[in-house]
Amino acid sequence: MLFNWLAVFIGGGVGSVARYALSGIVAANFKSNFPLATLLANFTSCLILGISILLLNDRVASQSYLRLLLIVGFCGGFSTFSTFSFESVQLIKNGYSGLALLNIGISVITCIAVVFMLLKNQS
Repeated sequence: MLFNWLAVFIGGGVGSVARYALSGIVAANFKSNFPLATLLANFTSCLILGISILLLNDRVASQSYLRLLLIVGFCGGFSTFSTFSFESVQLIKNGYSGLALLNIGISVITCIAVVFMLLKNQS
């Protein structure tokens, strides 16, 4: 159990540092109002999560340290959008398209709304 927590901790730390580094690289090389670093982090995290699941799904048990390190830890630290995307796809694949759309709609609308409401008066 301790090693599971340690794998998530290390992966999350590396993912968070990678996200910070990516933001710095993008800011230094691209001048734009578009949130390119966030888009790249979300896309890359989804790509890593998908490839990891494809490569690890049949070979490694669902609670393996490598799976926890890469999928839960790194992808979670790099961007929780990958987990959101995976869970939405799983809902669709399991025949719950309505719940997937509900998850997508509620997540996007409520998350943007809460940030907007909290920051609307900030200058």
